[in-house]
Amino acid sequence: MIKFTNLMNKASAGGATSRSKNIVWHEASVTRADISRQRSHKSVILWFTGLSGSGKSTLANAVNAALFKKGFSTYVLDGDNVRHGLCKDLGFSDVDREENIRRISEVAKLFLDAGIIVLTAFVSPFRSDRNAARQLVDKGDFIEVFCSADLKTCEERDTKGLYAKARKGEIKDFTGISSPYEEPDSPELNIETGSRDLDKCVQDVLCKLSELNIIEE
Repeated sequence: MIKFTNLMNKASAGGATSRSKNIVWHEASVTRADISRQRSHKSVILWFTGLSGSGKSTLANAVNAALFKKGFSTYVLDGDNVRHGLCKDLGFSDVDREENIRRISEVAKLFLDAGIIVLTAFVSPFRSDRNAARQLVDKGDFIEVFCSADLKTCEERDTKGLYAKARKGEIKDFTGISSPYEEPDSPELNIETGSRDLDKCVQDVLCKLSELNIIEE
């Protein structure tokens, strides 16, 4: 009964209905537009998605370093790092994955409002969860970056040996093996991280940000 109740609470938390009562939204005295003018760049959510081993974290951190070097305010939300704290109570069932992405989406929105270019690196395997994250913010505030690498390449890159454990049945609900990955239908960026040089991939992202007038190079 306890497990079932907890599952239902997590499922409810992933929905649109708030259980908090008697709360009022307080408008900020310093707006996102104010911060943008001060820092001379806009904020945006860069949502890197792809299989484990596709290069999400590597690319996100490389882009972050390039932006930081140019003087932009940035932050990386990494899938493994977040599960050490904010989401340490979650596993990898479909319900827990949904709640994991819901929490990250809300955190990313806070960074967006704070005038920061926030880069999220999560498998985020389900289209519905990524679409829900997109719908939290205005059009143009969410850039989906599909890190495209085939399963064979991802397995060859797997320094942690996770794919091997998953194929042996030692890890359950592992994306690409025993749990599905739903590729984006129309991401803002589709980057062949499985075959292209990292520096070129970084330039693709920077060019997109410039093209959208998020940054000025």
